[in-house]
Amino acid sequence: MVWQRLRAWSIKIRIVRILGESISCAPSGLETPAVLGRTLHPPQWLSSRSDTSHVRQRGLTLIELIVAISLLTILVGAAMPIARVRVQRERERELRRDLWEMRDAIDHYKDAADRGAFQIKLGSEGYPPDLDTLVKGVDVQGKTLRFLRRIPVDPMTGNTEWGLRSMQDEPDSSSWGGQNVFDVYTKSQGTALDGTKYSEW
Repeated sequence: MVWQRLRAWSIKIRIVRILGESISCAPSGLETPAVLGRTLHPPQWLSSRSDTSHVRQRGLTLIELIVAISLLTILVGAAMPIARVRVQRERERELRRDLWEMRDAIDHYKDAADRGAFQIKLGSEGYPPDLDTLVKGVDVQGKTLRFLRRIPVDPMTGNTEWGLRSMQDEPDSSSWGGQNVFDVYTKSQGTALDGTKYSEW
């Protein structure tokens, strides 16, 4: 009887010793039984996974930002040629309007001269001597008759220096004879959107 009790006690002592060693050697990431009364911290691998998810979220945000910037760059690159064409088309429209306005003023001056409304210079063929005359006007029975409010600014060159041709000049002449102003044209050597030269308008 005594021998059996001693043997039972030795088995119990060995079991307790084994449990103690297992508790002391247990990984921090493993939970221990509640009966041991120990409170373990959250597993380290769980905290590292949480940090990785935050890094992954930041990485996705950075990728989205790069994609957005790339798309924006592509859109801006595609919009720039369209904007340039739009500006050029607007300048061409303004050029046509200015040329029409000055040529219409020249025609009105010619009509008034042919009716004898005012005296004309010999050899002028009834056309104005210069563009300034259209703005300053001529005297008609004590009243000033003006044909042009102002000399428009050439939208292609940015100044009021227009090319002039007299009635005695060739239609495609680039030099003005000085006898009169039969026609006007831009001094720009640029090419229009339709492929024509601005100076030929």
